Amino acid sequence: MTLLGDGTRTLVMGVVNVTPDSFSDGGAWFEPDAAVTHGRRLLADGADLLDVGGESTRPGAQRPSTDEELARVLPVVAELARSGAVVSVDTMRAEVAAAAIDAGAALVNDVSGGLADPDMLALVAARGVPYIAMHWRGHSADMQRRAAYDDVVAEVCCELAQRRDAALAAGIEAERLVLDPGLGFAKLFEHNWVLLANLAALQGLGQRVLVGASRKAFLGRVGRPDGVEPRPALERDAATAATSVLAAQAGVWGVRVHDVRSTRDALDVLEAQQAAGRRAAGS
Repeated sequence: MTLLGDGTRTLVMGVVNVTPDSFSDGGAWFEPDAAVTHGRRLLADGADLLDVGGESTRPGAQRPSTDEELARVLPVVAELARSGAVVSVDTMRAEVAAAAIDAGAALVNDVSGGLADPDMLALVAARGVPYIAMHWRGHSADMQRRAAYDDVVAEVCCELAQRRDAALAAGIEAERLVLDPGLGFAKLFEHNWVLLANLAALQGLGQRVLVGASRKAFLGRVGRPDGVEPRPALERDAATAATSVLAAQAGVWGVRVHDVRSTRDALDVLEAQQAAGRRAAGS
């Protein structure tokens, strides 16, 4: 099995937020020791890899300085990597990515797809690590003002294809490149659902696909009548697990989630059902 898996099952990426203002956990894992303990718990719950990030990307969030982001993520990356975890660093900065790789990170997850830092793609190519490029239209402070599409699937695919081509041109190997449609990033409620319903179009871009629906606001509105407050982030894990099953049924490479156990259990059920179907077909 390679670092990115052998393609026989959808991988589960556990989220380790090392920020004081995460939309999903409110900074519960901000201190390094707490973040490392949380990461180890996610591994025990069945995570295949861990995504460590020091910059909140919730709508309206302001960016930390580079020094602050480095101080947040490096001790956590280093300790989790020493523990044997496959660690991804969630950053838009080449400087942070380089330092995290030096500390033990095995891949880079860049929500800007290389648009936020002109040095990112060359850095990743030089280091030879896998790279996740997400669909992105701008920083969190104003990204929701950019959520205007005539055809969200066609436009997201087109813009991701541009990032794919830029990554390949920079020297990132195709087998190391993963694309992410960026659910919740410059997307309105209906945009997210249309993208989830059309994952085949995203996979048609020829790369592995990562889906990150976990605890996002559009899931909080499911089943809630107009005028009723959405479910809070911590009450969206069942809905997240359902999206993980949908993504796995579509054959995506991975799902990025906050609560690993619920998604792992849901995917285990799916895999058991699929295995039984294969046995019946072969009998």
